[in-house]
Amino acid sequence: MVEVIGVRFKKAGKIYYFDPDQLVIEQEQYVIVETSRGIEFGKVVIANKSVDMEDVVLPLKKVIRIATKKDKCTVIENKKNAEEAYQVCFDKINEHQLDMNLVDVEYTFDRNKVIFYFTADGRIDFRNLVKDLASIFKTRIELRQIGVRDEAKLLGGIGPCGRMLCCSTFLGDFEPVSIKMAKDQNLSLNPAKISGLCGRLMCCLKYENDDYEEAKKQLPDLGEKIQTPIGEGKVVGLNILERVIQIEVIEKERVVEYTLDELIEQGVVDLMTME
Repeated sequence: MVEVIGVRFKKAGKIYYFDPDQLVIEQEQYVIVETSRGIEFGKVVIANKSVDMEDVVLPLKKVIRIATKKDKCTVIENKKNAEEAYQVCFDKINEHQLDMNLVDVEYTFDRNKVIFYFTADGRIDFRNLVKDLASIFKTRIELRQIGVRDEAKLLGGIGPCGRMLCCSTFLGDFEPVSIKMAKDQNLSLNPAKISGLCGRLMCCLKYENDDYEEAKKQLPDLGEKIQTPIGEGKVVGLNILERVIQIEVIEKERVVEYTLDELIEQGVVDLMTME
């Protein structure tokens, strides 16, 4: 076992583990840590706890210190400077007539680097832009191209459900979402209804997917022939969560509905063995 704390550097960012180095650190406190990007300021979301060594990548970086009031003032100043850097970069992009959309600017805590996040349809030759920015800010410059989902996470907004975007409020990582998930949930396949502000499939399609997959294992497939109390029929519709099966009875030339429990009670058990 190894003792760790969990730190986030953005509101809904990924959680990273660090060695508390014998410090007792409470949740919601802020700490100064060393990362691959340099010295950073982060919020503790997981207080001291022990985890299996297999669950972390060793060796862990140690916490440098619990953040002081001066450190917090530095972060506020960096954010103010980042806003000014945004306008400078925006003007330079227009000056160089580059086909790119500036999304956000971030200073590392130690001001060792300025990171400019942007979106673009393809590759951009921004070498001259970097030279201009480096001459202005006198520090290391990084231009990082991000995708539309990352852009939505950075900018935030209100989703079709009327709530703030999941990615910008609590989702640490993006999980793969497929059109099959929408089909399994009997949702409209109209892109406008199942896409988020980023234009990609909504992350929330993933939330209930495991429950739908588990429920589907107990039900027949569409088009499958099945025996009912009033004759043989073909499955033409499924309400997966309520476990209701729509069956077109061939001899009666009509569609009837049965719950899975009703079919079990009627002795239709051969279909229950499906995996």
